[in-house]
Amino acid sequence: MQGVAVAKNLAMSMDQRDFGTRLAHLVADSVRIDVDGQRVPFARLVNVSKRQLSAGDREVVTLSALRALVVTTLYGRGGLARSAESVHEDELPVGARPEQVEAAVVPILGDLIVRHAREFTERGAITAPAVLAGLGIAVHPTMPWSDSGAVFRMDDLLRLLDGIRWEREAKYWDGVAAKTGTSGRLNFSGGVKDSGGRVADAILYPATETGRQIRGL
Repeated sequence: MQGVAVAKNLAMSMDQRDFGTRLAHLVADSVRIDVDGQRVPFARLVNVSKRQLSAGDREVVTLSALRALVVTTLYGRGGLARSAESVHEDELPVGARPEQVEAAVVPILGDLIVRHAREFTERGAITAPAVLAGLGIAVHPTMPWSDSGAVFRMDDLLRLLDGIRWEREAKYWDGVAAKTGTSGRLNFSGGVKDSGGRVADAILYPATETGRQIRGL
């Protein structure tokens, strides 16, 4: 009897030897958010064993999706291809040491989770893997090892994120990170590699068609 093959990105998120997975755990463990009037560790809301959540799950995001956020923060657009590949400490961007990466990535992503705690707890579009991957690409230029060539501060990123509509509605996300099926239901199951770049462009370039769409303009 043969076992069921595990999707590559899910397998990576279950591999504790993987630097991206360890970093995702550190991010999840670093912050607490309000849930029904109680402060709980964000890690409690992260499902570590599924590729997709079902309506009955108490968690709001998968570890593989959180890992996609971490890996694209680390590598930028190049991280989309690495979302289903191992990340080793000797493969970090030039000039980036493991301890430096941890010191830069964990607080910034933890702060973003706290700032968008409501969108996470309500399972808004921000919890979709492709959206988190695109968000990581947008965060990447703020990293000290980024070779983007542009001076990009956290304040600049926060201004770009302020106007985004995170509701899971077709008028904001159809054609960007989701597709509307024949039943009229919006489906965010598209892959990180398929949609992450489009999401990043929509976040970073608000004057574009998709940039205006996700802001409800």
